[in-house]
Order: sequence, then structure tokens, then C-alpha cells
Amino acid sequence: MEARAVVKGFQFCTWIDSEKVKRRPPSGSARFSRRLKEEQSKRHVLVAAAHLPKSNRHRHVAVDYNHWNPASPVESGNFHAHFDESYVLKTKSQEIEPYLKGRCIYLVGMMGSGKTTVGKILAQALNYSFIDSDAFVEHEAGGKTVAEIFKLYGEGFFRDKETEALRKLSMMQRYVVSTGGGAVVRPVNWKCMQKGISVWLDVPLEALAQRIADVGTGSRPLLHQGPGDAYSKTFMRLSSLFEERGNAYANANARVSLENIAAKMGYRDVSNLSPTAIALEALQQIECFLEEERGRARVF
Repeated sequence: MEARAVVKGFQFCTWIDSEKVKRRPPSGSARFSRRLKEEQSKRHVLVAAAHLPKSNRHRHVAVDYNHWNPASPVESGNFHAHFDESYVLKTKSQEIEPYLKGRCIYLVGMMGSGKTTVGKILAQALNYSFIDSDAFVEHEAGGKTVAEIFKLYGEGFFRDKETEALRKLSMMQRYVVSTGGGAVVRPVNWKCMQKGISVWLDVPLEALAQRIADVGTGSRPLLHQGPGDAYSKTFMRLSSLFEERGNAYANANARVSLENIAAKMGYRDVSNLSPTAIALEALQQIECFLEEERGRARVF
């Protein structure tokens, strides 16, 4: 009750309230497997189209589902139907949402990895609500920013408040939670996140450094202000932080590698990826985790 009351009182713009759509999940592993198999060929078509280069993405396609080979490369010249990335995302979310059973999704990753942006897209697609754990801590601290909390009370105080926030959120359902970059360093935080599904947004450090340097480091209390240009300083500090946290991020239930997405879509630079494409990959990785989880349940 305490957690629900606290979250209800949290009315920031970072929180997207969505209408709660209640669906009864199908019962039995056989139905789960059968549904996945029935839609497998159609799903491969949508996923492949989602990962087309932007120059090909809006061409019209004519797809013969009966002769579709998911292992073969997509040839844009054969397509004659309008493709909509957002539609594919919504279709995928509707496929897996019943099997989530209301569990929260926790996005983990380095600062600047896009957890808030991707999290809002996922929340909207799944008819979940979105909340940023840093914003939750700021609310609990009387509106002080994370940078102010670090300066006034130190990192230890902030980490304690972060753990308290995750504990409260772990008692809730149907939330996409964007966690702070350092939330993974405390085992107690993983105990909270294990009640849901954790997803690591894995972004190359070079891309992270460029993003952060472009917007400034004022809101990033862990980025040191030393000699050198903004990019070099940011890259060096991010490299150090990743050395400390990399193994912890790997504990997540699912990993979304932006380098892998870019390779599939024919991009050299991950900055060309749209947040929707990243969210779609996150849903695909969550689906893989759910299938593995289901398989383990059948074994036991």
C-alpha cells in the first residue's frame, strides 16, 4: 500500500500513464508454443522489414508467407506493401504482453544509453506506465536534482535512496522502469529487479561519449571535469565506469546490442538507429527470454 501511494503521488512528465488493458494470458505451455509457431513466418517478415536500411524501409512489398525463408536476406526489390515501424512494434508488443503477466521491465545501462527514450516507447506499446528511477529519487528528495543530491549529501546517500525507490517499484506491476546507470552495482537492487524482467541497453562507449559531450555533462555528477576536450574527458570516464559495471550489466535477463542492430540494418553508425528500432529489438530479446523461461519451467 505504501509503494502504491508513493507512486500514485508521483506526477512528473517522465511518467506516462497508459490505460491498463487487462488480458487473460493463455494457459498451458502447449498453447504458448503453438501460437508462437503459427505466427513465426509472419513475425520473421516483420522483423526483417524493421531492420531494412532507411532508404528501403518505406517501399511497397508483396510477401508470400508460404514461401518465406527467414534465413535468407531481405531483398527490397521484392517488396510491395507499405511498412510502418511503429505498427511492427505494436504488433510485437501485443504478441508478448499477455506472457509478461504484468511484470515490470527494468532498463539498465550506462548513462546516456537511451533508457528513458526507449522506455517511454516500450511503455506506450505495451500499455504499461513509465517511470524514471532517478526522477523518483528526486521527488523523494524534495525536488532536488541528482546532481544536487550528490553535491549536498554524497553518492552513498543517493544510492540508498535509489535502492529504496527500486524496492517500492518492485512491489508494483505494469511499469517500464528506467534505472540509473549505477543501479546495477548493488546486489540488493538486482533482488528487486528480479521480480520483473531486466534489459541491458548496450551502447558503444564512443557513441555514448559523443551523445553526452554534445549535450553537456552538467547533469552527470560522476563525469569528472578534467583537462582536454569534452569528448575525450567523457570517453575516459565512461571507460572507467564500464570497467566497474560491465559484468553487472551482463546479469540482465536480456541484452540489446546497438552494434548488432546496426549491423543487421546495414548501418555503420549506431546513431542512425531510431529509438523505435531499438525498442523493437528489446521486445524481441524479451520474447527470447520468455521462451527460455518457459522451456526451463517445462523441464522442472
